[in-house]
Amino acid sequence: TYTTDTKSREENKKTIENLCSLSVDIKKIRRLKEWVLLQDVAYVKETAGILKEMGADEAAVANILERCPEAILHTPEEINSQRALWQLVCQNEKQLIKLIEQFPESFFTIEYRENQKANILFFQELGLKNNIITRFLTSAPNIFYNPVEKNKTVMETLQRNYLSLGGSDANMKIWILKLLSQNPFILLNTSTAIQESLEFLQKNYFSDHEVLQLLSKLKGFIFQLTPTTMQKSMLFSKNVFKCSDQELKQLVLKCPALLYYSVPVLEERLEGLLKEGISVAQIRETPMVLELTTQIVQYRIKKLSALGYDIKSGTLENLNGTKKDFEVNYGKIQSKKERPIFNPVAPVHIED
Repeated sequence: TYTTDTKSREENKKTIENLCSLSVDIKKIRRLKEWVLLQDVAYVKETAGILKEMGADEAAVANILERCPEAILHTPEEINSQRALWQLVCQNEKQLIKLIEQFPESFFTIEYRENQKANILFFQELGLKNNIITRFLTSAPNIFYNPVEKNKTVMETLQRNYLSLGGSDANMKIWILKLLSQNPFILLNTSTAIQESLEFLQKNYFSDHEVLQLLSKLKGFIFQLTPTTMQKSMLFSKNVFKCSDQELKQLVLKCPALLYYSVPVLEERLEGLLKEGISVAQIRETPMVLELTTQIVQYRIKKLSALGYDIKSGTLENLNGTKKDFEVNYGKIQSKKERPIFNPVAPVHIED
């Protein structure tokens, strides 16, 4: 029978004893990351001590170590260095321990500490608020693993393109910070990829102002696409809506999802709408409906139908928007239906 090295090695009894004394579920660790229990050296008590010092109670310590058992393999010095680093952007230790409880893996990835520190300082210099940087540390930690020079190059590319597309110096910083706050993953792109995406749009007759508009509407997600995928999506929409290049451009500006979603996604959503009896002409009139998943569309149509609203003959505008937008529209239709018809000038008949 084939056995790996880890299978032939024994679990570290001392590690298990120390974890059990902290009420940590060993079965959970065995199931998810057994390799941690096989290491010769572990700092269970020390790691727990640091977490408690920061304000974590016993239940929180057990939860953190169950979710991220590799935390016990870092030395106390390493953990304290990471603690000092995150304190650069946390208001206090109470906030820090709360973040560690929610995102232990992000905190205990400390191999890139030098890069993390340089990037935190760079983001602070850029003018990003500390609460946004903490959000990045927890939800997009890999942007901190890049060398700071790489992130600086991407930011310079964005700034240069913003100005060349007609953006003003006065607004550039606000625009860049907003774009970065909405989508920090922009930094995982290369400068070349960013350049290629913008050139593709310009070659497809989008004016500089329109390109800027698309970047803002798509929150920078456009840089996660390639010219090839954008070309395929645009060609699909052109064939479905039977429109000219200029008409297609207007549709994309109205609904950037036509550019952002892949052909299989657009196909599935279009099919879902057609099955509900909605026509291509209606979709062309209100293309934003393609931003919604088939399940959401079906749910909303069902709710509107219950009020007697016929989606086939009505406007698709009532299907659109966020959950909140839809609830507002739904409420208006509902109150209109329930309101009694009253004619203020009609004679009032009073029986004797």
